[in-house]
Amino acid sequence: MDLAYLRAHPAHLPTFRTHQRLRETPVAGGNICAAARLTLDDGHSVFAKSWPEGADRPPPEGFFAAEAAGLRWLREADAVGVPEVIVVLPELLALDWVEPGEPTPEAAERFGRELAGLHRAGATAFGATWPGFIGSLPQDNTPTGGRWSTWFAERRLAPYLRRSVDGGALTSADAALVEQVIDRLDGLGGDEPPARIHGDLWPGNVLWGADDRAWLVDPAAHGGHRETDLAQLALFGGIPHLDRVLAAYQESWPLPDGWRDRVPVHQLHLLLVHTALFGVSFRDVVVQTARGVLSRAERATVDR
Repeated sequence: MDLAYLRAHPAHLPTFRTHQRLRETPVAGGNICAAARLTLDDGHSVFAKSWPEGADRPPPEGFFAAEAAGLRWLREADAVGVPEVIVVLPELLALDWVEPGEPTPEAAERFGRELAGLHRAGATAFGATWPGFIGSLPQDNTPTGGRWSTWFAERRLAPYLRRSVDGGALTSADAALVEQVIDRLDGLGGDEPPARIHGDLWPGNVLWGADDRAWLVDPAAHGGHRETDLAQLALFGGIPHLDRVLAAYQESWPLPDGWRDRVPVHQLHLLLVHTALFGVSFRDVVVQTARGVLSRAERATVDR
C-alpha cells in the first residue's frame, strides 16, 4: 500500500493493519485514542488514531468524522499548519505525518502570525455545521447568531458544569461560583464576531514540526471567540515561547482592550471539560479560575 493507493481506497486501511501489511510504530496520541505511525510501501508515513481495542464502549457516533471536518475547515483557511486528512472511517482517522522538531522562537512568531490569519478567516456563526466533540464528550455546535457571551454561557460553560456536578467532580457550592460567572458574562466585555478557531488549543494540541512550523491537531473546531484559542495556549504550563506567539499575533491583529483580564473566562470552558472528563482532580483549578474571574469583575465595577 502506497499513498496513492491509500487515497484511492481509504476503507482498506484497517484490513492492511490487521494483516500487518504496514510498518506500525506506536506514538503518543493523547488520553483517549490509540495512536501509531504507519509507514507505507513508498516510504510515506501517516499518523493514525483509533478507538482503543478492548474499550468498554465503541466510539461515539460521528467521533472521527467531527475531527476530520474540523481539520478540513481549519485547513481551508490556508493560514496555519494543519495536517491533511487522508482517511476518515467510523473507527479511525489517518492524517499526513508531521515530522517532529523543536519549538524555536522563530517558529513561535510564525505561529502567532498564522494563528491570527486563521482567526481572520472567520465563521458564519458561532458553532459549526457538524456535530462536535471535545475529547470524548459531545459539544453542541448548533450554529447560533447573537452575542458571543450568551452563546458561550449556554453552549460552552453550562453543559460541562452540569456534567461535572452530576459526575461528582464539583459540589453545589462550586457550581454556584461558576453560575455567578455565567450570570456576569454579558458584562465582562470582549464580544466579537465569530472567528475560525481550533477550540481545544491547549499546548498538547500544537505540534512543533521539523520544518520550523507549528501544526494544529485534535481540534474541537468551530466559530468562536479568538481569545479562547489564545487563552488555552497558556494552560497547563503554557506553550513554549508564548510571549513570542502573543507578540506576533498582536502585530498581525491587535486584540481589544482588556483581553488579558478575560483570559480566565476563556480558560474556564476547557477546565470544566476536564472536570467532566477526568473528575475531581481538576476541581481546585476550576474553583480558583471562577474566583479569579469574579474578583476581576468586582474590581472593574469599582473602577467604573
